[in-house]
Amino acid sequence: MSEVKNPPSSAAAGGWTRFVTARPRLTLLLALLVTALAVFAGGGVADRLGSGGWEDPGAQSTYATQALEREFPHSEPNLLLLVDAAPGTGGVDDPAVAAEGGRLATALAAERGVVGVGSYWSTRLPVLRSEDGRQALIAARVQGDEKTATAALERIAPRYEGAHGPVRVSLGGPAAVQREVTETIQEDLLRAELIALPVTLVLLVLVFGSAVAALLPLGVGIVAILGTNAVLRGLTEVTDVSVFAQNLTTALGLGLAIDYALFIVRRFREELATGRDPVAAVGATLRTAGRTVLFSALTVAVSLSAMLFFPMYFLRSFAYAGVAVVLLAAAAALIVLPAALVLLGERVNALDLRRLWRRGRPQASAGPEETGKGWARTAALVMRRAPVFAVATTVGLLLLGLPFIGVKFGTVDDRQLPKDAPSHVVQEQIRDGFPNSPGGGLTVLAEGSPGPDRLADYRDRLAALPGVIRVDGPVASATGSDYASFSIAVEGEAVGQTAQDLVDEVRAVDAGFTTSVTGQAAVLVDAQKAIAGALPAAAALVVLATLLLVFLLTGSLLIPLQAVLLNALSLTAMFGAVVWVFQEGNLSGLLSFTATGDIETTLPVLMFCIAFGLSMDYGVFLISRIKEEYDRTGDHESAVRTGLARTGGLITAAAVILAVVMVAIGTSRVTNTKMLGLGIALAVLMDAMVVRSLLVPAVMKLTGRATWWAPAPLRRLHERFGLSEGESAPPKQEPDRIPVGAGT
Repeated sequence: MSEVKNPPSSAAAGGWTRFVTARPRLTLLLALLVTALAVFAGGGVADRLGSGGWEDPGAQSTYATQALEREFPHSEPNLLLLVDAAPGTGGVDDPAVAAEGGRLATALAAERGVVGVGSYWSTRLPVLRSEDGRQALIAARVQGDEKTATAALERIAPRYEGAHGPVRVSLGGPAAVQREVTETIQEDLLRAELIALPVTLVLLVLVFGSAVAALLPLGVGIVAILGTNAVLRGLTEVTDVSVFAQNLTTALGLGLAIDYALFIVRRFREELATGRDPVAAVGATLRTAGRTVLFSALTVAVSLSAMLFFPMYFLRSFAYAGVAVVLLAAAAALIVLPAALVLLGERVNALDLRRLWRRGRPQASAGPEETGKGWARTAALVMRRAPVFAVATTVGLLLLGLPFIGVKFGTVDDRQLPKDAPSHVVQEQIRDGFPNSPGGGLTVLAEGSPGPDRLADYRDRLAALPGVIRVDGPVASATGSDYASFSIAVEGEAVGQTAQDLVDEVRAVDAGFTTSVTGQAAVLVDAQKAIAGALPAAAALVVLATLLLVFLLTGSLLIPLQAVLLNALSLTAMFGAVVWVFQEGNLSGLLSFTATGDIETTLPVLMFCIAFGLSMDYGVFLISRIKEEYDRTGDHESAVRTGLARTGGLITAAAVILAVVMVAIGTSRVTNTKMLGLGIALAVLMDAMVVRSLLVPAVMKLTGRATWWAPAPLRRLHERFGLSEGESAPPKQEPDRIPVGAGT
């Protein structure tokens, strides 16, 4: 290859290239030291992560909930003790059962951090007694945030669970559910890693052939995961971080590290095959594939950072973990991996295990590029029938996405857990056996001193609203402050459409004094409003950043638009499957989850940001190689064929491996994690095997040489600031106007 002057933006790249190639052992030693520090700094991160974060912290419902917890602890129970009368007793009204129930309630009230204890035997409230009279509830409030409440529950739970004379006690309520969700996710994450790592190693051996080369991506992934755990541990000192973010850390840490390492190692082998020595091969690799990896990482990071626009810490946590793991995976692939390649040299191809089944057959070059001829034939076939493939693929993807039209949004509850999970069992028994179980309906917080007459008038107006069964209250604050509360029993489900509609109607009632509404339906309504308010800014960031980065990579005006539209189209199957499977309950028996008839409000936003970023990851790999070939030859169709031939096997291998990691995450017993893992796996496979293999070459054939057009000012901008993978020749100059017949 002839050398040309690199653009000014490659100066920094040249600096790290010279350091890595000149001091590979020092580079690896420093990386080892940093990784060891990350292990130390990230220790115990799982114990500091929360299991909530779905509510808007600035919403009216959040304000009311916090005030009620403080002023009316008995009205917001987060711990429920389900007391079962033993067989042979007369039910919960049996004197022996009542005495033991009262003793347990008294003991619970004396526990540190527990307030607002009330029981059926002390209050005689019908809502605390099952309809068959065999079960009763003790309700309480465990004070503090999620972490404090979980720690308190772990301390006191062993003293109450199990048999106590004539009764048996089981724990339920939000605090018990949160504790079990956290523990289940941590156990599932360990199992997912034990599944993903060996399967990934086997697939990498099949892709690379060399056992030595196969270990390199795993090393990059481990560095990224350990580094991200340290980042998350540091963030827990200043903000809340969701335990679900650890799943993303593992999935992206392995997936992207493998993507980037595949790309780097493949290019390194190509450069070795031209006769370059290892140092020169690494330098050429970083100047070409290294730039593409950097662009890809920036694109994925931007997509994930869009979640910072949303106020819920559940979504923000994925931005923290996602951006950190993407940048660390890219850093390891561009610094640690090249240093290892310099030291390994030709030994990167050592221990070629494929020789075991290739004896007597000619040895092909290692790596995914072996299938290049097949991908070239595929590209040629697609381009010969470009209109057919473009229309058929687009229509097929849109049809797969149709179920998403019927999406219904809801909140997270105990049904996220397996059916046999103790807290799920308790909550199911409460839902089925108790009238108007605690925690349902709406609660209104009244502030000031409006007087009994005005409070009574307000209660009557609330009771007259459609969908209201009854209104209880006003109840004076337990602290003696100027607060009162009302409890509204609502027709239908606690977060059903009736309850959601009622939230705005209650808020519209003019009380003449300050009121705030909370409850599960109010939290859901406020979360939906928060997401809708932040969505335009988040979408604008993703789209504009993608357009800019792809333009800097290609210098084209049309390719960035194609990238955004085709990436969005590749996600339709994922969103359709989410509704068809997880909302409507199809395959629920096979996948072992409880369908609730809705989708948690934040999940589509999260899945879009992750899947869109990963789609761009593969898009950048393909487009950069097509651009390199077009710059070298000026032949549009040949560039598309060659680009797909050089990267088709690579992208497919990377997608399959990432899908394996996501499916391992999808084996989780927590429904949201299962949905995330399986949904992203489907999106990745659809993007790599349908969009990149069929739709992209078909569309590029239809747009022809106009694909590469840009007005003169933008061309000059790209020549000065843009990056490309190619080294062979400067970009060809296109005319200021689109050529006649450019689409042919």
